Amino acid sequence: MNSASSNLTNHATAASGAVSPTAGTPATPHPSETAATPAAAPGPAPAAVAGAAAASPTFSPLYQQIKALITQSLQSGEWKPGELIPSEVELAGRFKVSQGTVRKAIDELAAENLVMRRQGKGTFVSTHHEARAHFRFLRLVPDEGVPHYPESKFVEVKRVRAPADVARLMELKSGDAVIFIKRVQYFDGVPTIVEELWLPGLIFKGLTAERLVEYKGPMYGLFETEFGTRMIRASEQIRAVCADADAAQLLNIAPGTPMLSSERVSFTYGDKPVELRRGLYLTSRHHYQNELS
Repeated sequence: MNSASSNLTNHATAASGAVSPTAGTPATPHPSETAATPAAAPGPAPAAVAGAAAASPTFSPLYQQIKALITQSLQSGEWKPGELIPSEVELAGRFKVSQGTVRKAIDELAAENLVMRRQGKGTFVSTHHEARAHFRFLRLVPDEGVPHYPESKFVEVKRVRAPADVARLMELKSGDAVIFIKRVQYFDGVPTIVEELWLPGLIFKGLTAERLVEYKGPMYGLFETEFGTRMIRASEQIRAVCADADAAQLLNIAPGTPMLSSERVSFTYGDKPVELRRGLYLTSRHHYQNELS
């Protein structure tokens, strides 16, 4: 089998944490619900026309400004994961805009899984502890039966220096400290996934094998609760490979068995990479499922 039959990029949810205004600064409404940076005064020389065109005003819809301000509050921890955020009326008053503008901003945040609406209760900050969040980043589902979270056996957990390829993908310096985790995941007692993870040592200082073993929830829930790091989106590459000797031994399969290989970089607020994950998936009883829209 070829080492690669496909190479695609799957963007989970996209969210930008880059914000210029502060949360306490009211956004200025515009009749067309857009705001523009002032244009430069006309220059006297015709030769300056090309340069003036390059510096033409850039427009930002007002709801996008409000979305950025709310995202900033999420990033700063003003509202914690799982907490209720202020109502649309309260936010409209805070930012001096219409309720409809706030609603449109929250609609986008909900579509990006940064917040979630609950009928009759309000809007809450999304959390990895929610049952529906467990499968946002786990796309391997059984051919038959209901999708469920696998059990993990940790093979290795250690603090190492980042190899050059890992440092590049995580925007670190080569040799920076990272936490390396290797584990095997089991579905119904059958070893199915071999994963290797790299995490920035500075952010995940204190993460140990003992803590990983004793924690019973999803790993991203642990990262969110104890290290203040929430995964917002991920970029993933997938290809077909053959099992090497190490994977074959860990999964009790023959070397050369067809497998699915994935390499995923996960990002937190501000589009900052905070995890590199490389996995090998046995697909004799499972398949990779993704919904595109």
